[in-house]
Amino acid sequence: MFTRSGTQQRSELVAKLADRARFVRTETVRLTRIAGAGHYTATFSAAELFAALYYSELRIDPSNPQWTDRDRFVLSKGHAAIGWFPLLADLGYFDAAELETFTRFGSRFGDHPDMKKVLGADFSSGSLGHGLSIAVGMALAGRLAGSDHRTWCMLGDGELCEGQIWEAAMSAGHFKLGNLVVVVDRNQLCIDGFTDDVMTVEPIEDRFAAFGWATRRIDGHDLDAILDTFGDLSRSAVGTPTAIIADTVKGKGVRRMELSPHWHVGNLVGTDYDDVMAELMAEPLGVEA
Repeated sequence: MFTRSGTQQRSELVAKLADRARFVRTETVRLTRIAGAGHYTATFSAAELFAALYYSELRIDPSNPQWTDRDRFVLSKGHAAIGWFPLLADLGYFDAAELETFTRFGSRFGDHPDMKKVLGADFSSGSLGHGLSIAVGMALAGRLAGSDHRTWCMLGDGELCEGQIWEAAMSAGHFKLGNLVVVVDRNQLCIDGFTDDVMTVEPIEDRFAAFGWATRRIDGHDLDAILDTFGDLSRSAVGTPTAIIADTVKGKGVRRMELSPHWHVGNLVGTDYDDVMAELMAEPLGVEA
């Protein structure tokens, strides 16, 4: 873990997180080639959020994955697991060499995480829209157990069309789950097209606030903004749940994919693969030249 104190330490932390965000993207491209298809763009949009959570914010211990007082993380947009698995390996939850089996027969790593197979995973996803309900239960359980752990839930903006999300949001406000944090990856696109064309999700802050949530809206690729927002949160088990709406770009980091409706699932081959990897390796995102 890295501290937030001091200008030099902060600069080093941001550089580290930017490097890990790039790692999320390059590993996503690499693992997609193993699988023959993968979810590039929904993972790229969450790269900085993943990096900040796992290398700065979450209270976790990879050597003790079932530590009772660890923070919980629910990846409701589970198709982004292709870029999340490499972070878990990098932190030591399992041997990175195992990722070479990604989606192969008998592998523990599929398009969505299986908490019974993947160390570090607290939630088995599949159909979208279920994660916040699970996170509400985890937050309630933490309070009943007297633990000060936080429960985090990452939602895609397309999931906000699901009624179950808003039932869970209502419950969190009612039970005053101050230990619950939602991060909405507002990357503007879902599999069927632009989210605002499929079903209007705005104003997201007002909708969460109506159910008793505190809300913040940030640039989800600005690591300083992410760190500042995470740093303002408390660990009180009773209080106001928090929704962080992170404005992102689906496909961030690869020009041909940014805000394109054609790359939700895809596979780069030949020179296209090489060109995209070279683009991602050109410089760490989030660090000024």
